[in-house]
Amino acid sequence: MLQDKVATAKKINSFLKNMIASGAFKLKYRITVNPPVVPGLDVTPPEILIEFAGPDSSLLLERGAEVLRSIEVLTHETLHLHQEDHDKVTFDCKGYRAARQQELHLAAQVAAERVIKTGLPYSFAPMSSRERRLIHLAFRDHGSLVTQSEGEGGRRYVVLYPKDYKPARPARR
Repeated sequence: MLQDKVATAKKINSFLKNMIASGAFKLKYRITVNPPVVPGLDVTPPEILIEFAGPDSSLLLERGAEVLRSIEVLTHETLHLHQEDHDKVTFDCKGYRAARQQELHLAAQVAAERVIKTGLPYSFAPMSSRERRLIHLAFRDHGSLVTQSEGEGGRRYVVLYPKDYKPARPARR
C-alpha cells in the first residue's frame, strides 16, 4: 500500500503539470485517490487513478496507448515506486483501460474454448506486463488450463496450455 496517497497524488500533479507544459500538450487530467470499483471487472482497483482528457487525448492512445503507458512509466520512475506498487498508480484516457481489460477478458474466454476443444496451446499477441498479468490471473484458478509468458522485452506474450500438455516430439532422422 502506498504510504501517503495524498502526498503521492500531489507529486504526480507536479510532475504532470511540468510534463504537459514542456511538451505543449493540450491535455487536462483528474487525479482520484481511492477510485470506486468498476463493476464487472475482476481487477483490483488502483489506489490512485489519473484520467486524461482534451484535444491531444488521441495522441496518448495511438499505437496501443504507447504514449499513455510511457507517461505511466515515467511517473512510476519519478515517484521511485517499487515494482509491486506499479498497479497502485494507474493512468487512463477515454476509458481505454477498462475497454482493454474487457477485450482481454473476452480474448481469454475465446482462447480457453479453443484450447479445451483442440487440446493445443494458444499464443496471445505480445502485450505489456500489466496485460500479461491480467491473462495469468484470469486462469489462476482454472482446473484444466495453465499459462506461461514467453518471448523477450516488448515481444513477450502469454501462451495458454492444456494443464497436462506434452509437445509432440520432433521425428528423429
